[in-house]
Amino acid sequence: MEDYIIERPFYTEKIRPYIRQPIIKILTGQRRIGKSFILKQISKIVQQSGDANVVYINKELKEYRRITNDNELYEYVDSQLAVKKENFVFIDEIQEISGFQHCLRSLLAESKCDLYCTGSNANMLSGELATYMAGRYMKFPVHCLSFSEFLQFHQLNATNESLLQYMKIGGMPYLIHLNGNEQLCFEYLRNLYSTILLKEVIVRKQIRNINFMERLVHFIADNTGCIFSASSIAKYLKSQRQQLPTQLVKDYADALIQAYFLHKAQRADVRGLKIFEVGEKYFFEDLGIRNAIRGYNPLTEIQKWMENVVYVHLIRLGYEVYVGSVENLEIDFFGQKLQQRVYVQVSYKLDAETTYKREVASLLKTGDNFPKYIVTLDDFVLGTTSEGIQIVHLKEFLLDE
Repeated sequence: MEDYIIERPFYTEKIRPYIRQPIIKILTGQRRIGKSFILKQISKIVQQSGDANVVYINKELKEYRRITNDNELYEYVDSQLAVKKENFVFIDEIQEISGFQHCLRSLLAESKCDLYCTGSNANMLSGELATYMAGRYMKFPVHCLSFSEFLQFHQLNATNESLLQYMKIGGMPYLIHLNGNEQLCFEYLRNLYSTILLKEVIVRKQIRNINFMERLVHFIADNTGCIFSASSIAKYLKSQRQQLPTQLVKDYADALIQAYFLHKAQRADVRGLKIFEVGEKYFFEDLGIRNAIRGYNPLTEIQKWMENVVYVHLIRLGYEVYVGSVENLEIDFFGQKLQQRVYVQVSYKLDAETTYKREVASLLKTGDNFPKYIVTLDDFVLGTTSEGIQIVHLKEFLLDE
């Protein structure tokens, strides 16, 4: 499998400055998103940079299944450390080890090694655990392939056809082994969906109503990019003669988010950054999985696809992304990163004057000079408006990193 490793410098270059620094590096993201291969790339970097002793633990391999708790992890790592070399410890899928945080904190305090690990569930770094590890770790979110990575992995040129293929089958790295066969791709993605749902959601959160969980995923897939809330989902289900409390709907949706399977974009006032309690949009980490479980029709769903890939692109770039509200008008997305901000409207076509005016109107209401974009698939209106709004093709927007 080593021959199939394709470098993803977007992530390795973010981690590189922290190599040999006294802080735990944690790569997070959905299962099979590529965290393990990035971990291996970091391992190669440290081996090439000096006389390094690398301890690599992959919890998905049989030989490491006996490591089930923090004491066993500490004993194993300690037994593998070298006396006269720099020690680097890599632990893949660390959430499978009970109480792992106690071992990591001890190893860090003893300055015995440089620590790297991956995890597929956000719950591993929440609540009391986050407090216990506060200031001792750096989190590096890993996402499905960006459009530029997709082109590199599949050896494609940046065309409208390759963009459509990207939105159709998504950016799971393993798909490069299936030679573009859509039937095989969707079979793999459906199996991956079942694995994520079982291992990271149903078992981990001890969910009993599996039928409802699947209905919830299908509902969100059908309404990707639409504004709704847990209470509105509960009302819909009631109309389908399935009555469940709103809190349970929220808990199940949160479980999908913690597995990095879904993302939630809350509504916020762009002027005061006030977060609205009601109404949010949900997006899939990987659009291909969404299409695999619900089918796809580019003619009717292209707007949903566009919004999903734009949202994931923005969070990949490090933005905290919200659905914007300004004077009762909506902005599809506004992203906040330190003192930077960006506004984005997504529109399949701008050929109708009413559509163009609607998309521009809300952007002009923001009252600031931060970058403003209208992202479209319309090739005939690209450029910058007199008000400074940039109208860009989706392809070019996704390639801008």
